[in-house]
Amino acid sequence: MRLGLALGYWGRGPSADHVPLAQEAERLGYHSVWTAESWGSDAFTPLAWIAARTSRIQLGTAVAQMAARSPTTTAMHALTLDHLSGGRMMLGLGLSGPQVVEGWYGRPFPKSPLTATREYVDVVRQVLRREGPVELDGRFHSHPYRGADGTGLGKALRPITHPLRAELPVLLGAEGPKNIAQTTRIADGWLPLYWSPTRPQAYEASLADLREGFLVAPMARARVCDDIAEGLLPVKAMLGFYIGGMGHAARNFHADLMARMGYEEEARRIQELFLAGRRQEAVLAVPDAFADEISLVGPRERIAERLELWRKGLVTDLLVLSPDPHTLRVLAELNS
Repeated sequence: MRLGLALGYWGRGPSADHVPLAQEAERLGYHSVWTAESWGSDAFTPLAWIAARTSRIQLGTAVAQMAARSPTTTAMHALTLDHLSGGRMMLGLGLSGPQVVEGWYGRPFPKSPLTATREYVDVVRQVLRREGPVELDGRFHSHPYRGADGTGLGKALRPITHPLRAELPVLLGAEGPKNIAQTTRIADGWLPLYWSPTRPQAYEASLADLREGFLVAPMARARVCDDIAEGLLPVKAMLGFYIGGMGHAARNFHADLMARMGYEEEARRIQELFLAGRRQEAVLAVPDAFADEISLVGPRERIAERLELWRKGLVTDLLVLSPDPHTLRVLAELNS
């Protein structure tokens, strides 16, 4: 199992520690570093900055939101950064949810998310392989555009720039069972939002047809500390926000995932509290047991024991979310 560093997205402003953390991760032998986006900073620009300050570590988006860009634009970002970094780019994509797609990007959430995802990946692959002009008679991503409101003058094109790698890795941040199953067929890897090494059955059916070389790269918050309850607070804060606030009460993929993992009643309670404006109560309502099983928190000996559970399963890359260099070092030592 390889280690990656997950930096997430910015909060109020740029994080001064991101480049030093990426450089330390590279020095420690981490395989990859990953950036993200929500409705603030974008995923690609910070990754380009990190690429210029590192030399070996792989560079990934976990995730770049599909609604933010057309698939050809995303492919342009990926092939450009792959060239500039000497072939270190890994493209992680996610669909997001209706609130973000319609509220932030101002476009309709696709009525058939699986079809929209499949078409998006198809177009990205066509650009990167550059075997001919990009053509797709799609429901969501037609190339050339053939809508009734178009001019009819669109021309199928292939990229002027020759991509450095035709098979640049494409990973998907899928959550629903059907979406995960499709991911194993159309992508090079999967970026689970929550992964519990003690509950492999939560994804068993969706991962029935895993092929050799397929990447399973979950993100896990980590912290070496003596007080486990205190160490779990940032995990619970993240879960409270995602489960309570990252989606509508009637359609929240993160809450649905927590429910499928055995915490349905707790997920609905977190939603209720968060949407009622009782955010601190929503965070405290996150079960310690759930926060603990999807993270690596506690003294070194405890983390060593729990890390073995992650190493024994399907995980190929553990993306560590931690701003603490000491924690990064401990994990590197334990995983060596």
